[in-house]
Amino acid sequence: MSEIPLARPLPVLSEMNSYFWCGGKDGRLHILRCGQCGHYAHPCVGRCPRCRADAMAPDPVSGLGSIVGFTTNHQPWFPHVPVPYTVAVVALAEQPDILLISNIANCPVDAVAIGMEVKVLFEQHGEIFIPLFEPA
Repeated sequence: MSEIPLARPLPVLSEMNSYFWCGGKDGRLHILRCGQCGHYAHPCVGRCPRCRADAMAPDPVSGLGSIVGFTTNHQPWFPHVPVPYTVAVVALAEQPDILLISNIANCPVDAVAIGMEVKVLFEQHGEIFIPLFEPA
């Protein structure tokens, strides 16, 4: 992981989200998980959506998933982001209803497909690690 020049707006860190945005420093994706029933939840919630326990804590996951939707953008919205690029909805392997929206990296835009297996990688900006996905 090397630091990449700023090319996108960055999230504002808070107590409620820093586990996710800073968690990539160990090379792993962190998602909230209920300590009582094991259910994952994203984005950040105070209580488990399944059992309503308040035992939610960050837990590293495999970073594996599959693409369930995507779009290829040809509009240059950000000056340092080359077009075209793909934005995908990725279902995590641990729990397919946990969906992350992210860019697909290291893959030609015409090779991206529904069902493609992907793995996480991180784009570092100081203490923030943006999760991206690439073919697994």
